[in-house]
Parts: sequence; structure tokens; C-alpha cells
Amino acid sequence: MAPVTDHCSFSSFSKCLTRHLNLSLQADFSSRVLRGRVALTVEVLEDKFSSLTLDTKDLKIFKVSANGQAAKFELGAQHGFKGSPLDITLPFELSRLCIFISGQHVIVEVEYETSPSASALQWLSPAQTAGKKHPYLFSQCQATHCRTMVPNLLTQTHIAVRDGQEADPTDSSRVIYRFRQPVPMPSYLIALVVGALESREIGPRSRVWSEKEHVDQGAFEFTETETMLKTAESLAGPYVWGQYDLLVLPPSFPYGGMENPCLTFVTPTLLVIAHEISHSWTGNLVTNKTWEHFWLNEGHTVYLERMIGRVHQFGANNAATNLVVNLEGVNPDECFSCVPYEKGFALLYHLEELMGGPEVFMGFVKSYIQMFAYSSVTTEQWKDYLFTYFKDKVDILNKVDWNGWMYTPGMPPFKPQYDTTLADACNALAQRWTKAKDADLSGFSEADIKQLSSHQLIEFLALLLLQVDPLPTSHVKRMQEVYKFNSINNSEIRCRWLRLCVKSEWEDAVPLALKMATEQGRMKFTRPLFRDVYNFAKFRDEAVKVFKEHRNEMHSVTAMLVAKDLKVDQSTGL
Repeated sequence: MAPVTDHCSFSSFSKCLTRHLNLSLQADFSSRVLRGRVALTVEVLEDKFSSLTLDTKDLKIFKVSANGQAAKFELGAQHGFKGSPLDITLPFELSRLCIFISGQHVIVEVEYETSPSASALQWLSPAQTAGKKHPYLFSQCQATHCRTMVPNLLTQTHIAVRDGQEADPTDSSRVIYRFRQPVPMPSYLIALVVGALESREIGPRSRVWSEKEHVDQGAFEFTETETMLKTAESLAGPYVWGQYDLLVLPPSFPYGGMENPCLTFVTPTLLVIAHEISHSWTGNLVTNKTWEHFWLNEGHTVYLERMIGRVHQFGANNAATNLVVNLEGVNPDECFSCVPYEKGFALLYHLEELMGGPEVFMGFVKSYIQMFAYSSVTTEQWKDYLFTYFKDKVDILNKVDWNGWMYTPGMPPFKPQYDTTLADACNALAQRWTKAKDADLSGFSEADIKQLSSHQLIEFLALLLLQVDPLPTSHVKRMQEVYKFNSINNSEIRCRWLRLCVKSEWEDAVPLALKMATEQGRMKFTRPLFRDVYNFAKFRDEAVKVFKEHRNEMHSVTAMLVAKDLKVDQSTGL
């Protein structure tokens, strides 16, 4: 197999790997920095090993040692989103003993400080929290932001399971909290949160954490957690992480959820956690080796998520619609989309049909998880194992258009056959509105949507958003009169509804759209709402003005991508 290249990393992951990580950090809210040290227990994978490179970005490096001896180090030049390589020269030489015995180990310790603008960290003032009394800090390391918080190689362990606390002997006003994690996993899943948090038990291995103002509501929303965990275990094998807790974050969190082992981070707009639970197997236990193979995380997770529940933004030629993308010189944050989720699921669903149904194919998924547990994989490794597992069906697998699925932009080369009964009702109603003239509007009534589920309402609005020509303003005004969409708080429905109104140039919807874009920070909602208002020529300046007023409240990744959407200079803010 050809050596793996990671276009998003400088680290020496082909020469050595991290076996253990010991992290000691102090949060300084006044300066908005973390100070401390990381000790990496590194295993050597080659002979005459005397140097290694760690990924960093915007870190101040004070001191480096190897097995307690001072080590020479140099920070390389800054390279955009990749940051700066930290090149370390050891004061001695190590070797891999032989092919059958693991290599020698060295403990590399780095003392450092983060930057106030570290993209992995969001610092909130008391005014930005629910309680209004204490500051708050949370991290988001996916995809490549861990290097702004911890100097790292690609494979590390996560600090997650609570392991006691004690008063800081050097400062009586501070408390030291200890955590441990015996299960190996990738560095992008390292996470931390500091705030005035409370918890409620919601199951034998689960608690919900949040500020006290929201913790009871969070506990109510996620009461089915244990049931979903048990269902996932019956499909994919034992849950190896011990605790499965949930942290309901402030609204500025940029994603729906983040599957940090033992403590999943969720946004207040997330109502269903089957996807994040599924990541405990596909993503956390078996991980994509590089971000070019991200679909291995998300495609399998959507497949498992839908097994638990059983339900042209880019352009047809855009390479970002490949399942396996080329990230040479490309920030992976700019390529994240629904493609690895939905196109990845479509491929797995197609293979399920070819191989003999869900019982047969789920056997492969479970075996794949067991085979590659505690490691990271590439698409090539996944495909090789697929052919090995289904060795009696290789002729069928050889007929799959693998190049079309993996490396060709646009729609999949084969569209799986789904039951479209529920979607047909959505499509029929969308067609009625699309074809309606002003004289036909009186024919619409509340009864049109009375039997539709929330998922169908989402699909109905999504279909209208896909139309090349927006609905006339008269149509969305009538839709509000009969369907009362403005009174619906479901974020998925509300976002699509407000986008539809803005695209139809209903001016009354603009302040509502900008309010939703700024009162929460989930990129799934914030970015398209800002884009649509920006594309409404009359309110272009207003979109930019509101963004600038709120950008310091946003997560750094959200602010960076919205600035690009609105063509705001990120260095000057102009």
C-alpha cells in the first residue's frame, strides 16, 4: 500500500506515533489564553530516530525536553491554516527494535501558551452566558484546530473521564480537575469546557451538563439517550467509552453536535442525538486517517444513525462533491458539507442492496468497526476490507463504479431506490405553490400541512428553496397567513422558511433572518441566512453591518467563513 500523505499536517506521523498524552493546562480568562505543558509518549517506527515534527499554530513555545533532557527546537514559518511545524531534535538516537517488537519510546514534553485568537477556543464573557455571572470557555478542535491548543501528532488520547479534583496548592482560589482516558483516539477529539456547569442524571451511564438555567430542559430533551445507546450496541458492538455524557453549549457553538468521546457537545438547536451516538463507533473508534477520507466517518455514521431510526449548493462539477477530496493546499473547514454524510450514506445503502440487505451488510459494518477499532483508516483500506469480507461476491463489487462514487464530482453514479411515499406528499404541495398564480392563492389552507410531520415540512421548504426562480412575495405572504410558519420554533423549519422569504424579497423577513443568524451560531443556519440577506441587494450593507456587530461573539471558524461569504476582508474587517 502506498504511503499515506496528509496535506493538512506537518507532523511526523509516518516516523512515530503517540501512545500516551499527559496534558496540564491552566485557563487564564483575563488574558484569554491557556498555559501549561503537554507530555507525549512517542513510539519510534524507524531506526536512527533523532528528530520529530509536531503540528502547532499560533503557540508560544517556551521549552522542550526529551526524557527530561533539554531538546533543541525550532518553529517553522507560518503556512496559513496549517500553522507552523515545531521541529524537535532529540539529544539521543532511538530505533525500532525489530518488525515484531514495538519501537523504543521517548517522552517529549513541551511547555507553551496559546494565543488569545486560538481557533480551537471560544472565550465567552459573563454577559454572553445564560447566568451572566461567570465567564465560559469551550473548545472545538475538528478539523485541524487542535494544534492551536496542543502541539500534536495525528494520534493521541483524549482527556475526558472525570478522575477527581483538589485545591491548587499554589493558589487557593483555583481548583485542579483531573481527567483520564484509557481508550486511544485522534487529536481532533480532544475537548475542554470551563464554566459554571451543573448536571442531571439521565441514565445509568449518562448525564446532561449545562448552565443551571438550561440543564433541566437539556435533561428533558435527551431522556432517550440510554435507549439509543443500547440500540446502537446491538447493531455495532459494545460501547467502549464507559460514560456517555452530553454538554449543552451556549448558542455560539458552530455545529449541531461534536462527538467528543465521553462528553458529546451539542447545540441548543439539536433535538436528536442518534448521529452523535453513532460516532462513538464510526469516527471515534474507527477514524478517517486524513481529512480527505472524511466520508468514512460521516457516511458510516449516517448509515448507523438511520439503522437506529430506520428515515446544488456546490455545483455539479465542483470537486468538493467528491466523496474523497484532494485537500492539497485547502483548509478542510472550507470543504465540510453534507456530501460526506449523504453521498457516503447513499454508497453504503447501495452496497447494502447489492450484498443482500441490511442484516447482511450490517454484519460487515460491525466487523469493520471491530477490525479497525482504535485506529484510523483510508478509503483504500476500507475498500480492501470490503472485498475481503464479501470474498464470495467480488464479481458484484467489481461492477460498482468506484471511481464515479469516490473521485467524480456531482451526483452519485447510481441512485438507490428509497420508499418515496412521504417525500411525494411534500413534492406535490411544493409543486402546487410553484405553479400557483395570484388568483390561486385562496385555494391554500391550514389543512394542507395538518398531516405532515416536521421532517416533511422541512422537505417541503427545502424543495421550494431548490427552485431556480424564487416564489413571488405574494406567495410567501399567503403561506404565512395559512401555515403560520413564523410561530414555529423548530430551527430546521425556521431557517428554511426565513431563507425562502428572503429569497422572495419579503422585506419583513430580513430582521427575523438576521436575528436567527446571530442569536445562535450553528453554521448550518448562520451561513445561509447571512448569504441570502447579502444577496438581497437592498439589504447587502445591512447583512455586513450586522455581521461586524456580532463577529466577536461568534466562534472563530464561523466568523472566518461568514466573512468569506460576505466578502469582508478578514485582516481589516472592512
